[in-house]
Amino acid sequence: MAAEHARATSDGAARSRGPETVVVDLSEDPVTNLAELDQLIHGRVRLGIASALAVNEKLSFTELRDILETSDGNLSAHARRLEEGGYLACRKSFDGRIPLTEYRLTDRGRRALERYLDHMEALIQRVREP
Repeated sequence: MAAEHARATSDGAARSRGPETVVVDLSEDPVTNLAELDQLIHGRVRLGIASALAVNEKLSFTELRDILETSDGNLSAHARRLEEGGYLACRKSFDGRIPLTEYRLTDRGRRALERYLDHMEALIQRVREP
């Protein structure tokens, strides 16, 4: 079976692209409504940053970059977005003469990640139901 790409529609249903249209009506259950996904965390790099910091008290820029296998610019842009949203705290200092940037997940960020994970678990459960 060919892979199908789903997108969220304005009514909360997921529709496939291609010859067959598959409709998943999630509007009855607001917890699993695709439109409710936290878009600030939803991207691969941002979700990776939040997840890595959820299990580590703090991580340096270099540690995060290496864990996520991304570029400096990409990590910097996504970390800044999380910081602007209040999900991430950034501390800049020096280790001798070497700049050191460390990140930690804020309480708001931890709550947002928990809500996001709960939402994804509910969505997965709903899709797996017969």
